[in-house]
Amino acid sequence: MQVVKEYVQKWYESGLDPEEFICHGKDGNLVDIEDAATGDRRTVLTFCTNDVLGLTQNPAVQQAAIDSILQYGTSNSSCSVLSGRIDLHRQLENEISEFKHLEHTQLFLNAWMALQALMDAFCHLAIPVPGFQHTRETIIFTDVLNHGCIVSAISNAGTRSGKLFGHSPRVRVRAYRHCDMDDLARKMKRYVRPDDRIMVISDAVFSMDGDIAPLPEMIDIMSNYEGSVLVMDEAHASGALGATGRGIYEHFGLLPQHAIERGVIPLIMTTFSKFAASAGAAISSHVAELKPLLNVSPTSIGTISLPPPTTAAALESIRQVRQTPELVGRLHENTRYLRSRLTDLGFDAIGETNVVPVLLPPEINPKEFGQKIMNDYGIWISPIWFIAKPRMRITVNARHTQEELDRLVAGMVGTRDALLCKQTLTA
Repeated sequence: MQVVKEYVQKWYESGLDPEEFICHGKDGNLVDIEDAATGDRRTVLTFCTNDVLGLTQNPAVQQAAIDSILQYGTSNSSCSVLSGRIDLHRQLENEISEFKHLEHTQLFLNAWMALQALMDAFCHLAIPVPGFQHTRETIIFTDVLNHGCIVSAISNAGTRSGKLFGHSPRVRVRAYRHCDMDDLARKMKRYVRPDDRIMVISDAVFSMDGDIAPLPEMIDIMSNYEGSVLVMDEAHASGALGATGRGIYEHFGLLPQHAIERGVIPLIMTTFSKFAASAGAAISSHVAELKPLLNVSPTSIGTISLPPPTTAAALESIRQVRQTPELVGRLHENTRYLRSRLTDLGFDAIGETNVVPVLLPPEINPKEFGQKIMNDYGIWISPIWFIAKPRMRITVNARHTQEELDRLVAGMVGTRDALLCKQTLTA
């Protein structure tokens, strides 16, 4: 462990360690937090929650979670293959299938496990079956800025989970430049072989840049490769994109059926930690035969199924979204308002969604910006300092009021001006 100790010491000395806060309670967007290092407590206005529709404190969602515990207990304590599913699982899968317009849905504990299960199911199938020989290689194309759960899944796609060595045909992975469809087309033309099984995988909304994958162009390119599979990770798109929050297809005025008609197989991953006030994930498809393979993947059969309270909270949240689409409308209004105000005041707010990354001048340290805006204005924003272009990552939600958005803008301006003035005085 000596190497670990030396590394972490240098990590702290370099200022790369994140600050840690402990939450003691929430009231709307006001959060009672404790600085873990000092023990100091204060109430701050948060702009770093992914509760995009504000449903974590919705009474109906909370009651659904409570009722499920009283009916089923706090955990299922096993996987569904060994001890069966609860009816809430079936209800949630059906609700997601209707919401995403894809008939077959499988639940998982989180996105990382869902995507690894997808790689196992698609690339390696399941167990050896008499009379069937799996001989076709898989090639996967991935956006270079895809989320870590995608990167982890495809980097481990060469061998089925739970095995050190694989006997399936080879899996090849190629990256294409961020949202660059000319590059994707070139890479596919160059690397696809006649008998390849093809998968293209992308975030729908990119979590650090706030931009949207060019779905129509992706389908256009992939339509030249009949039977190719298009995976959309809708973690930040569900509840946030489209007039009713159904995600990237609705945002572009499409249904998954459009891809199917073009010869492309659409898969959608939905996660519940952002719009659905819970935890967990799901893979949806129109291909019925995929679901049993996902169900017996190592990440399904090797762990417990989604616990009752998280299942119930996600289920009721999606029902709330379908019943009250005005929540999504308020999110869109808040996003437009904040982006307009920040741009007018000279901030470089990139992207186009409720994830609002603000690039800072190179002389301003994001961690210092985050500390100062919290100390001086009582506003909590996530500083991102470990990627190529440091930024403040603001997340807007449907429950933010215009007064709260204006308070954020005033804090951003005051903090920026104070830090730039400090740089000038010390130069």
